[in-house]
Amino acid sequence: MSGPAALVVPAVKKHTATVIFAHGLGDTGAGWIPLAQNWRRRGKFEEVAFIFPNAPTIPITVNFQMKMPGWYDITTFNDLQNAHDEVGILRSRDYFNTLVAEEVAKGIPSTRIVVGGFSQGGAMSLFTGLTSPVKLGGFFGLSAYLLMHHKIKDFVPASLPNKDTPVFMGHGDADPTVRYAWGQQTAAVLKELGYGVDFRTYRGLQHSADPEEIDDLERYLLARLPPLGEAGVSKA
Repeated sequence: MSGPAALVVPAVKKHTATVIFAHGLGDTGAGWIPLAQNWRRRGKFEEVAFIFPNAPTIPITVNFQMKMPGWYDITTFNDLQNAHDEVGILRSRDYFNTLVAEEVAKGIPSTRIVVGGFSQGGAMSLFTGLTSPVKLGGFFGLSAYLLMHHKIKDFVPASLPNKDTPVFMGHGDADPTVRYAWGQQTAAVLKELGYGVDFRTYRGLQHSADPEEIDDLERYLLARLPPLGEAGVSKA
């Protein structure tokens, strides 16, 4: 990937888990750092390092080829689920897998790593979680949708390492960009494939996140990455 280096908010205690959070189209990793900073101020996730990757700057078809940070090209906003830039999606998926592998190389078990994001970053995170070659602690998408759903099965490893990995999705029912129905359809497809999805609806929320959604995400992360204390990193 040719984007700027990922931003990292390190753990304040012994590093036992990692959350990788991917931003949406036109944004940067810095746009979501306040999420980790808020948790830090409240004494949450002190054993967790937060990684906020930065997408490369690429031409975006729907924006008249204007260059902006993007994990893949979008050719239409009318049907994001069918606007597939397969080369870009797979390139970003490989980058996310590299970030996971780098954390594992530091001694963090893959089951203590959660991948997630917002909008385009959420779509990439769902795709990465579904197609990951290793078992993750969790993966989530906020205002997200399923990429390449017409052939997602072709990219899922035969071993199904994340078949039992809990998935969190949050979506506003007034979202004019990533339609609420697309989020619902994504959750339905994942459930049909056998994945456990916790899909939450936020009334009146447009294409953004709100405190209730972040509280739900916090609970999900606490369940997936509980503090280990003096025991340190689990070898399980």
